[in-house]
Amino acid sequence: MADTTKTARSGTARGSNKVWTDEERAAMQESARERKAASRRGSGDERAEGEADVRAKIADMPPAERAMAERIHELVTTTAPSFVPRTYYGMPAYARDGKVICFFQAKSKFKVRYSTFGFQPDARIDDGELWPVAFAVTELTPGAEATIAALVKKAAG
Repeated sequence: MADTTKTARSGTARGSNKVWTDEERAAMQESARERKAASRRGSGDERAEGEADVRAKIADMPPAERAMAERIHELVTTTAPSFVPRTYYGMPAYARDGKVICFFQAKSKFKVRYSTFGFQPDARIDDGELWPVAFAVTELTPGAEATIAALVKKAAG
């Protein structure tokens, strides 16, 4: 007997009518709003409005994640002052020449067990044939902060 259920490839997950979780759908909607807002801004407003957007997203986070995001924001903006704060799918992110270089994803964003600090391809944090581009963050220790700062510095070129 042939399997007649639709797969994720054809538009729905096997045995389900939902391909995207509610959190993923909300992130995509936030991304669309971000692109629309960015298209209305002048280049002079980009840094100030991006900073305000990032601060607002951080303020909406649960207390422990907020503290982590505030510290990461401070690390990134101090280590790479040329990066422009902005939001990326509703997450704090930092861009160069309009392209996201790194981002912070609070664990509550997708209801997972750890927060993530990640890099996009334009970060160029290459290290041989294999290197990580995202890091699970459960606590910001001095060692974790040093690692993040070193990677951001490398990404800044």
